[in-house]
Order: sequence, then C-alpha cells, then structure tokens
Amino acid sequence: MAKMKYAIEDRIARITFDDGKMNVMNWEFFNELNESLDKARKDSAAAIIFTGRPGVFSAGLDLKLLVTQTLPEALKFQRAFAEIMLRIYLFPIPTIAAFSGHAIAGGAILSFACDRFMVADGPYKIQINEIANKMLIPTWINLICRAGIPQQWWKEALLHSHIYTPQEAAAKGIVDDLIAEGADVLAAAKVYAQDLFRLDAKAYSASKKVMRQKESDDALQVFEKELVDWLVV
Repeated sequence: MAKMKYAIEDRIARITFDDGKMNVMNWEFFNELNESLDKARKDSAAAIIFTGRPGVFSAGLDLKLLVTQTLPEALKFQRAFAEIMLRIYLFPIPTIAAFSGHAIAGGAILSFACDRFMVADGPYKIQINEIANKMLIPTWINLICRAGIPQQWWKEALLHSHIYTPQEAAAKGIVDDLIAEGADVLAAAKVYAQDLFRLDAKAYSASKKVMRQKESDDALQVFEKELVDWLVV
C-alpha cells in the first residue's frame, strides 16, 4: 500500500500512515484505510493503534484535490470522508490514536474518533482548521470532535480553529495522554491496549453502538443538505 502500512502483533493491529509527505487524505488514502480496517476485522484484532511516521500523523484532506472537484464530485468525496471517519468512531473494538507529529483537520478528526488519543510532546500542531480554511464544520465532524474535546473548549477548538501544542492539548483534556518527548508512544499505546483486553469484547461493541450509532446515523441523514447549502451559497 502506498499511503499506509498494516501489521498485527499480539492481537493489536497497527495502521501506520506514511506517504513520505504529510499523509494527506484522498481517494487512495480512504481505500487503503478501509482495506486496513477490513484486515483488522478479518484478523480478529482486539484493538487498533493508528500512528504515523515521525513528525506527521496527517494534515487532513488533500486540498489540491478539493479545488478540482465539481459539486457532484465534492459530495461523493466528502461523503466518503464522513463514512470512513464515522466507521472508526463506531468501530466495534478499542481504537487508539498514538503518534509523535502534527494532526491537522482530518488528522485531528480521526484522532478524536478513536477511543483513546495519545500524543508525544514536541513542536507539533493539533488543529481543527476547517473554519480558518473557509470550510464548513458539519454535524458529523461536530459529533466526533465533541466526543473528544471537553465542552468548555468547543468554541475555541472548533469555531476559532485554535492551534494546540501537545502540552496545551493535554492540559485542557483535548488529548488523553501526553507522552514525554522522545519516549516510545507506540509502547505506551500497546500497554494501554493490552489493559483493555480484560473487557468483554461483545459488551464493548454493543455498548459503543448504543452510545454512538443513532447520532452517527442522524448526522449522515443531514450530510448532503448541509454540504449543498454551504457549497452553493
């Protein structure tokens, strides 16, 4: 695969984003990510860790692609983006984002979609920059981000496109765990994942579905109207 690598060890699937650049999200990225999630299910993984190459998790959607799209193409692409992020948000086993690097826009959204968000300290940015980039934050993105961002920071993080350092994000509870700079963030993620093996897998999956499925379905129901209303203004 050109955009990411998949591996499984000790019942933990690891999906590593690495295109040699900024791990931007395009059709190839979405296809490979869906394929990797399918492999995790086929391999009966008990947890998934999402990570990136050192310095970069993901800079989000491929902006060079976005500016070339017609309205029908944009609707199809944005729906694919929503569906893959919500798939992670609803994934029936524990999911962990764990990396040392930048997480911008889609990279941050994917991190908030996970059940645990771990980041190494360093000169990195965590930002939901849609509004700063003249883009809509639709219901489905709000749903995912508000699941991970404490309520008192919703306006700052979402409406104001605040740029967080890992330290500031940890202090505000926007990330769950701050790993010391230079430490092994993947090792910390594996320890956390292994602790979750004590949980009943069937109950975990069913409870996550109860917590999240209806709101996710509702968000997709309004997806097209929100986007069309925004794009045709």
